[in-house]
Parts: sequence; C-alpha cells; structure tokens
Amino acid sequence: MSEAEDAAGGGPSTAPLLGEDEIRAALGAVRGLETWRCFGRVAACRGQVVRAAGLGGLVGIGDGCVVERPGGAAVATEVVGFDGPATLLAPYGEIAGITHGARVRVERRLEGLRPDASWRGRVVDAFGHAQDGGPPLRPGRRIYAVQAPPPPAGQRAALGGRLALGVRALDLFAPVCAGQRLGIFAGSGVGKSSLLSMLAKAATADVLVIGLIGERGRELKEFLDHTLGAEGRARSVVVVATSDQPAMTRRRAAYATLAIAEHFRDQGANVLCLMDSVTRFAMALREIHLAAGEPPTSKGYPPSVFTELPRLLERAGPGREGSGTITGLFTVLVDGDDTSEPISDAVRGILDGHVVLDRRIAEAGRFPAMDVLKSLSRTAPGCYAPAERKLVAAARRLMQSYSEMAELIELGAYRPGSSPLVDEAVARRPALEAVLAQGIEEAQGAGDPFARLAEALDVDWPAG
Repeated sequence: MSEAEDAAGGGPSTAPLLGEDEIRAALGAVRGLETWRCFGRVAACRGQVVRAAGLGGLVGIGDGCVVERPGGAAVATEVVGFDGPATLLAPYGEIAGITHGARVRVERRLEGLRPDASWRGRVVDAFGHAQDGGPPLRPGRRIYAVQAPPPPAGQRAALGGRLALGVRALDLFAPVCAGQRLGIFAGSGVGKSSLLSMLAKAATADVLVIGLIGERGRELKEFLDHTLGAEGRARSVVVVATSDQPAMTRRRAAYATLAIAEHFRDQGANVLCLMDSVTRFAMALREIHLAAGEPPTSKGYPPSVFTELPRLLERAGPGREGSGTITGLFTVLVDGDDTSEPISDAVRGILDGHVVLDRRIAEAGRFPAMDVLKSLSRTAPGCYAPAERKLVAAARRLMQSYSEMAELIELGAYRPGSSPLVDEAVARRPALEAVLAQGIEEAQGAGDPFARLAEALDVDWPAG
C-alpha cells in the first residue's frame, strides 16, 4: 500500500475476521447457487402425486421442484420417485389449480433451514416461517439440511448425566440421561398431551424444541397458552404442521424439528426435543410412499416407512465432543392400545427406553397413567446412585407382587397372611399410588422424589 493510500485512510482493515464456521457456511451457500435453470412440464396428476415430463436425468430423489399455477401461487414439491420417463413429485401445498402442461421449475434450495437463537419463543412451520403472527424470523448464518444424517457413531460423545424431568414417575422409574431417546407409548385420551405439558414446564434443559406433527388446528393455541404457558414458551421453539396440511409438509415438519434442535446443540446447549407424534409422521410417510407406487406390507405401511424412522430418531442424542446434546422424547400413538403394532415395535427397537401409559390406570383417575412395570429406561442402571437403585428395586418388587395377585385381591379371594410380600404390597399400595400421581399444576422442585418414595416405603432417607 502506498503512503498516499495510507494517508487517505486506506490503512489496514479493522473489520473483524470471519471464523472457520462462518467461512464454511459462506462457501456452502455459494456452492448452492444455481447458475442455470431447468424446467419440465406437468404430464399428469393422480391423487396427491404430480407426474412431470422433461426432467429425466436432471433431478434425483429428494430434490425440490416448483410447479407453477396460472394466476396463483406456485406449489413446492419434492421428487419421490420415477415411473419410466416421468418424475413423481409430492406437493407441499394444495394442488388445486395445477393445469396439464404447467411448467415445473427445479428449485433444489428448498432443502435447508437457517435457525437462529432468536427463534426461541416463536412458532414456526416446516419451512421456518413464523406462524404466531409475530415479525418475520431472523435467519441464522448457517444452513441446516432438513434431512441431514446423524453424527457418525464413532464421533459422538457419551451420554451426559441424569436429566431431571420434573415428573416423579419418570424420574423414579424411567430416568433419562442427557442425550437419551425415550418413547412415550399411549392410546388416544390417556394423558399423553398432559404429560408433555408437564415435561415442557419442568424439565431441566437449556432449550426446548417441540414438534407438533399432524396436530389438530384448534388445539395449537390451547397448547401454547395453557399447556406450555408463558414460561415454557419463552424457552421453546414450536414447529407445527396441522392434520389438514399435506403429508409432505407433515413429514418435513418432523425433520425440521430435529434440524432446529441440531442448531442449538451445536451452540453447546442441552436441548430437550419433544415430538408429538412419531405415529403421525409414519402415517404421512405411508401416504407419500403409497402414492408413489410402493406396495404396502405390514398394516398398510410400505417398507420405506421403516427405513425412514431411524433416519429421524437417530438424529437425537449426544453431539460430537464439545457440543451439546439432544434429549429426545417421542410420543407414539398406539393403535387400538396394541403396543405390539408395527410402528410401536419399530420405534421401541430404535429408542433407548419406553414409557407405557395405560388406559385402565387413566380410567381409575391416576395421572400420569404410567404403567411402571411395562416401562423401561435402558440407561437406568447408570442413572441411579446405589441407595436409589435399591429403593427403586424394592418399590418395583412390591408393585410386581401386587400385580400378580391383583385379581384375587380385588375379588376378595386373597387371604391375608398367605404371603408377607403380598401383604406388604397391599399395605403400601395407596402410598405408592400417591407418589406416582401428579397434577399438571403441581409445583416442581418441591422435594426429592426419592425421599417421597422412601417415605412411602417407610425407609430412612438422608435429608436434602
């Protein structure tokens, strides 16, 4: 630089240097720019699948396309298959108004989201647009792929310490470690949403990312204002796709939920990801793959449904060393209260534990209606201190003894004195039920759940 330039203010720049992550994000954005456009035409529209001609060899499975509508908004679609020379497109929006011969424009940049810390407290859709009537969302610097792979298994950190969920039944009998994935299995009307609201309010996490997949539209405001509340909403990002939206939008909303959670995880936060429900995600997949021509197998679900489930669920968990965690709690709407139906079976095999909500317990008036004996956390052995493990084992033993003799006890056919263990189980049952019962508005952090359990079993427990 010449002296004249230096005197004119052309000295060394004082602008801050970009970090490595920012440079990578910028390069990724530049590479993603399309320097040319390609188009096809609508050849047919059958059900919820648009068949396009002229795109052969130009697009692949998962690429985005936009179908133009005369006099109306264009419809975003995704490539889901091929049938000879035709490209099969599944729409993200309403297909009414699409005409034969309408132009189809390849638009691969439909794939990513730009989450930002300012999204906390907001409600967003599957594409990252505000849905709460507030100002437009501020985009983050980095693009997160909606259908990204999970971190490599060999590079993931170990699970963190025990995460206090604020629900006694879970903290005692299905404890969760930071980065664990737990399924909540329940039929309709058994208290699943109430349990989620308790978790959203009381769980010790830095950020909540809540995915409402296939939710009833009228219940969204109730969930935000009453179930989640102002305090829970302030630390949450809520992703919503209502039941009336196309299957592709519901599917994308589930993936978007994990993409947003990954953003906060990469910032070092311990994220609690709540998704309601995996079953509605699977139903959306069933609609998509059946429409694309895949044959049904188990209960009408095509094989691709069971391929996509782990792609979604495996994204929750610990991140790489030095990053945060995503603790995933996924609800499964059990069809006909049958916990062995195909989706339940598949999800149970992927996750690190399951909680079963029982209709009979709910009908008896105890909430949360958790069936302790059918619920399991695979990380439980490492979550308990020795004294806690012994206390929980004693409580489970009493519950199991009562369960085995429940019919005889209720009929009055059991004779007291026949078994000291059963006698104790009968005597302790009211106190144990009181420990398990917890109202939605019950204050959290008011005491040690293990101290409550020790009191119910009449066991000495250290104060504090």
